[in-house]
Amino acid sequence: MSQLIDLDIQQNDPSFANVWQELKWRGLVHVSTDEAELEKLLAGDPITYYCGFDPTAPSLHLGNLVQLLLMRRIQLAGHNPLGLVGGSTGLIGDPRPTAERTLNTKDTVTEWVGYLQAQVRRFLSFDGANAARMVNNLDWTAPLSAIDFLREIGKHYRVGTMLRKDAVASRLGSDEGISYTEFSYQILQGMDYLQLFRDYGCALQTGGSDQWGNLTSGTELIRKVEGKHVHALGTPLITNSDGTKFGKSEGNAIWLDPEMCSPYAFYQFWLNTADADVAARLKVFTFLGRAEIEALELSVAERPFAREGQRKLAYDVTSLVHGVDATEKVIAASAALFGNGDLTELDESTLKAATSELPSATVDASGLGIIDLLVASGLSESKSAARRTVGEGGAYVNNAKVSDPDAVIESGQLLHGRYLLLRRGKKNLATVEVSAS
Repeated sequence: MSQLIDLDIQQNDPSFANVWQELKWRGLVHVSTDEAELEKLLAGDPITYYCGFDPTAPSLHLGNLVQLLLMRRIQLAGHNPLGLVGGSTGLIGDPRPTAERTLNTKDTVTEWVGYLQAQVRRFLSFDGANAARMVNNLDWTAPLSAIDFLREIGKHYRVGTMLRKDAVASRLGSDEGISYTEFSYQILQGMDYLQLFRDYGCALQTGGSDQWGNLTSGTELIRKVEGKHVHALGTPLITNSDGTKFGKSEGNAIWLDPEMCSPYAFYQFWLNTADADVAARLKVFTFLGRAEIEALELSVAERPFAREGQRKLAYDVTSLVHGVDATEKVIAASAALFGNGDLTELDESTLKAATSELPSATVDASGLGIIDLLVASGLSESKSAARRTVGEGGAYVNNAKVSDPDAVIESGQLLHGRYLLLRRGKKNLATVEVSAS
């Protein structure tokens, strides 16, 4: 994931006079400093702005994707982004509302910094007049002694104000409390903004609204130290229309790294978007213009069975994150599972991802008779039921109908030398892996 997204992105939607109005229409403004001043600032000469990403995992996730696409929109409007991956703040960890984080080793954090920098680079342009820059806060915190930190930065913070921050307040009321380490996180983030203001004239920080206390930590520090007013923008925390947390799939985050969440699973996540959520997701996660989004919203309302909005959403977001080629493979895999494509053209990783949620079984090379396979996979309860399925024309191996109950699958029919896709009727699927022994 090292190349800038290559989709044809519409730079200026003619529906909007300026980028601030577009951000508001897309539902990306939940809280901000002076709104009128921000709108004026973003409509004027190029400014420098930043967003920070902490390496608390080896990949970014959908919550981070909101910020990456917000950064890209502001860059497309002519402004200069700074992508900060927190080599120092990642060693500390932003306080969670429930419990203390487990601190990762310095080597682990350093490795994850590299991973996240590569992901950030996918969404920003590092060329041209308003080229992005990548920064790491370890560069200015590592040389700073504890005494200098307390004298130069800590003296500007008031404990009473720090205690009122939402994450801190919730932790203080819990049984676990909060360590001084995590309590200090907001000071570190405030220092980041001050450093970027001094080095680059940075005038805007973006982040999730749950980070508002950390965002304003920086604006207040700059006001106290430099006597200047800078800005912060907090995006809303995205939830589903039923109130559930967005970006979770059976308790697991939807990661941007294809090794942690396959392109197939990623695509299916978006394809399964509820009708009520489609328009909002198109606004936040795609670069489609207002007219096209409104047309898709109308389609979802009038022809929900067509799922036109979901298919466009899944295609565009998967293409943004994983590329068009990977997205086309995913679509081909979905079709091939139900006989509308060639299974032999799917690469092994796509095939495995596409079938990962299906019932599966492992057999040895002696169990490749069609009757044994149907029973082993669970598609048939018994050999007699399997024979009826074959006799009625409902048994398929790799989408090819099997009409002979005594048929034995040849090794040359195995997908990638070891897999079979079985189907009973139109919709009942299972996989079999043939063991090497």
